[in-house]
Amino acid sequence: MADLVNLDATVAIPGEDFSRVALTPAAVELLQKLWGIHGPLMFHQSGGCCDGSSPMCYPAGEFITAEADVLMGVFELPECGQLGFWMSREQFAYWKHTHLTVDVVDGRGSGFSVEAPEGKRFLIRSTLIDVAN
Repeated sequence: MADLVNLDATVAIPGEDFSRVALTPAAVELLQKLWGIHGPLMFHQSGGCCDGSSPMCYPAGEFITAEADVLMGVFELPECGQLGFWMSREQFAYWKHTHLTVDVVDGRGSGFSVEAPEGKRFLIRSTLIDVAN
């Protein structure tokens, strides 16, 4: 059996040449299932309360992004399509030195994120990266 590897997002921040966000194989599998139920999806990472430290998954376009948000990357989700990962600009200012990996664990997260009825929740695992300001 081949080793499972994370799926990196394409580079989306102008001037950068590295991926800032990835999905674990478990996250890819759950997202493929959710895509079949809800259609195209997107992530948004805010920095507030109410599960603000968890990435929220919505049907694409349900969460309106604007100047206050940064597109961190776009995933080519196998057998589905493109899935954008957004973060509030304010949160990005704090997390700009991290690489984010979206993973899945058992348990219920926010009722606003589409994985909640599945008994799973997405979470962020982060590592520091060396990025020039």
